[in-house]
Amino acid sequence: MNRVLIADDHAILRRGLKEILLRELNGAVCGEAKDAQEVLLQLQSDDWDLVILDVSMPGRSGLDVLRDLKLARPKLPILVLSMHPEDQYGKRALRAGASGYMIKESAPEELIKAIRRVLAGGRYVSPELAERLASDLTEDAERPAHEILSGREFEVLRMIGAGKTVKQIAEELHLSVPTVSTYRARILEKLNMKTTAELMRYALRNHLVD
Repeated sequence: MNRVLIADDHAILRRGLKEILLRELNGAVCGEAKDAQEVLLQLQSDDWDLVILDVSMPGRSGLDVLRDLKLARPKLPILVLSMHPEDQYGKRALRAGASGYMIKESAPEELIKAIRRVLAGGRYVSPELAERLASDLTEDAERPAHEILSGREFEVLRMIGAGKTVKQIAEELHLSVPTVSTYRARILEKLNMKTTAELMRYALRNHLVD
């Protein structure tokens, strides 16, 4: 019996994933969590074999939650399932301890393949992401400056790069305007910049915008 926790803020997606898992994995037991707080509470109350984790959730970034999960349960397999392209979040997720990364547009058959591989103790990455990771190992170039950002800071930077205002970002991430402003200030400091315009140019130059 495999116990799988599905962590995503969209109820329809959680239900769809649950139906796929129950149909394809014999004896699967599925739990659900809609935000970071519920994920951590579920981790304390039950013994899970796998967590399917979304990157963008209310309260805290999925990447930040991922780090907490790996600290609490280092051997717990975590498959990150995201709407964001691999080149934006894939490497960050794997470096944070994820056992795999795939986009939500993937076919159900590929999802089950990834889940079975991760449950068996392996890792799942697409051929394209594997090639990028291999390329990183052979390149001597310094890591991009934005890789020092936390998961939530990176998410806010991408949204700033897309031209969204602090208020719009706060609404989408279910955060307060002052909290988003604090993230923006931290990003400016870490990237040694002074204006939002500089952040927008940086995000576009580094292909951080969908």
